[in-house]
Amino acid sequence: MYEKIIKGDLGADVKIVDLRTDTISRPTTEMREAMYGAEVGDDVYGEDPTVTELERRSAELLGKDDAIFVVSGTMANLIAMMAHCSHRGSEIIAGDKSHTFRLEQGGASQLAGIQTSTIKTKDDGTFDLDELRNMIRKNPDIHEPITSLILVENTHNLCGGRVVPLEWLEKVNGIAAEHGIPIHMDGARMMNAAVHLKVTPRRIVRDVDSVCFCLSKGLGCPIGSILAGSADFITKARRIRKVLGGGWRQAGIIAAAGLVALETMIDRLKIDHENAYKIAKAISDLNSRILHVDLDKVQTNIIMLKYTHPTKTAGDFLRRLSEVKASDPVKVSVRVMGRGFIRIVTYWELDNESIDLAIKKIIYVIREFEKLTSKL
Repeated sequence: MYEKIIKGDLGADVKIVDLRTDTISRPTTEMREAMYGAEVGDDVYGEDPTVTELERRSAELLGKDDAIFVVSGTMANLIAMMAHCSHRGSEIIAGDKSHTFRLEQGGASQLAGIQTSTIKTKDDGTFDLDELRNMIRKNPDIHEPITSLILVENTHNLCGGRVVPLEWLEKVNGIAAEHGIPIHMDGARMMNAAVHLKVTPRRIVRDVDSVCFCLSKGLGCPIGSILAGSADFITKARRIRKVLGGGWRQAGIIAAAGLVALETMIDRLKIDHENAYKIAKAISDLNSRILHVDLDKVQTNIIMLKYTHPTKTAGDFLRRLSEVKASDPVKVSVRVMGRGFIRIVTYWELDNESIDLAIKKIIYVIREFEKLTSKL
């Protein structure tokens, strides 16, 4: 059970259930044991056998030529953008709610000199294909940047963990192929997409040229992401990783956890999806006036809630969830995502007891806040 137990001001035990994100998940016992006994070497010299095996198995799992182990999803995405957009004056087309555009400090422009042109993201994480066609710069003159990459995201974080349709990805691939433009998938939680659709990971990424996925989110590893693509692409990626300061030394210690994750943590993501739906269903069943969820949009391990209290902010709601009183000795941590939205994320350490405690506290606070609206 993922919970911390501390002594509260009232002298009673306070249980903490943290639902902010899946990055806070801790490695499994099997991962810790594998890390302790990992065979290691200097990976910058290509001499760490555990890293090499993780990269080989990741590439095989995704149906790509090669893969590289990097520090984070943000680094993986930046490396991919730099490798695909190697000439000056390059432009990326990405959704306006994409993680790379909203939540990675504008690294493409800040560090790589790449312009991002955004296209409106739909509720399901896709964008309009006709608009995509119109945005691609065909034979640009000297005044224009050169469209060099199309970026997609799966699952889509800011759309509540939605899984983008395979048919849509195939159509994006067709448009990209017409113009000789590569596609990169920010697949931080792409394993969740594979589990939801009941297809293989390689099917999820079939229609993209490069893809990254995080080992440190739902797969439970302490650190790291994988970036995969063609052999030539990964050769470029290794050089870029080095200049960004991402060269590993004896990284097999953490790569060992990744190998365990590939064997043991993918199929069980279904449990995280079920737990997320359980929380969402409990909130939906309240028919609350202040907190709303669309159950049809809860597909994986992320719940996006719309908060609409007339006088209390979403921050107020979060603070009340974290407060402990004699009547509710449970602290629940969630996250505000933009104005009026609250995000909940599930992961492997949350068992039935944790989920039930969180539901009880959330419902308690919803009812408490609704009483305030009735007095207005």
